[in-house]
Amino acid sequence: MSKEKTKQLHKSVAPFAKSDMKKSILQLVNTILPLVILWAAAWQAFSVSMWLSAGFSVAASFFVVRTFIIFHDCTHGSFFKNKKANDIVGTITGILTLFAYEKWKREHAIHHATSSNLDKRGVGDIWVMTVREYEEASFWTRLGYRFYRNPLIMFGFGPLYLVLISSRFNRKDARKKERMNTYLINGSLVVLYTALILLTGWQAFLFVQGIAMFTAGALGIWLFYIQHTFEDSYFEEESEWDYVKAAVEGSSYYKLPKVLQWATGNIGFHHVHHLAPRVPNYNLEMAHELTPPLQKATTIDMKKSLESLRYKLYDPEHKTFVTFRDVRRLMNAKTPALKLKAEKTRLETK
Repeated sequence: MSKEKTKQLHKSVAPFAKSDMKKSILQLVNTILPLVILWAAAWQAFSVSMWLSAGFSVAASFFVVRTFIIFHDCTHGSFFKNKKANDIVGTITGILTLFAYEKWKREHAIHHATSSNLDKRGVGDIWVMTVREYEEASFWTRLGYRFYRNPLIMFGFGPLYLVLISSRFNRKDARKKERMNTYLINGSLVVLYTALILLTGWQAFLFVQGIAMFTAGALGIWLFYIQHTFEDSYFEEESEWDYVKAAVEGSSYYKLPKVLQWATGNIGFHHVHHLAPRVPNYNLEMAHELTPPLQKATTIDMKKSLESLRYKLYDPEHKTFVTFRDVRRLMNAKTPALKLKAEKTRLETK
């Protein structure tokens, strides 16, 4: 794609980067109200049937994800035209989803500015190693990476780390506004959770909130993972990196059933979001449908998304993700040649 075409593509989605007050208010109502109702239903069902309570809690988790999409839009300043309104709603939805608004806004902005850039990995994204980096890494680094990329760790421990550790503490060099926002959200959570425990009892609270937040966290990580980890995903070094290519070729279109698309706030149109972060979530599908070049983005369905769990390392030479098994075969094939080279060097130096 030429630079002229990429510029034109970026301009073509500009009309969709406009928030609509009525749509935003409606989304707040049809997201947070059902979340509260389902949470209350799960609490009431706890004394009747733990299975029924768990069912309501899982249903509530999808509205937690949808609430997070509102939070996410606020961090981009796309949910409302007014910055203060975005900050207020973003902080409130941050309390509901357990994420520090200002902290996450900064990290996510870096993610957008560096997504698919091999020379600028590490902030706001999933840990990705290249084949060469993995080959040259120490035993402990490889082991740590293998643990990190294990689905049980990523989707099991990951949600706990995000809400209990990462979002609860400021970075060392955080500015005052970011620090105060984190303190505000943490303090609000203490007050809110204390009130809920006194109202519902600690057992019911831990059961309902634990299932809802853990499930929502796992779903959130899954969505983020699958939208950047697919076989032919775009990655380039800084000298060759292009923002529009990173958006359209480095982010997938995750085609979900309509119910799940609605529940996840249209975030499956991730290629559109990365191209134009100021497009509110309720305009993403429209931007995709009315912009033909965007329809050429890599499309991943439910079945294909499960296959992407195999991909662990990126191979810049062949522009593709590969599995650990692929790399093991490659390393085993190299071993005899490397031994021969080492022996030859040893004999020459005698």
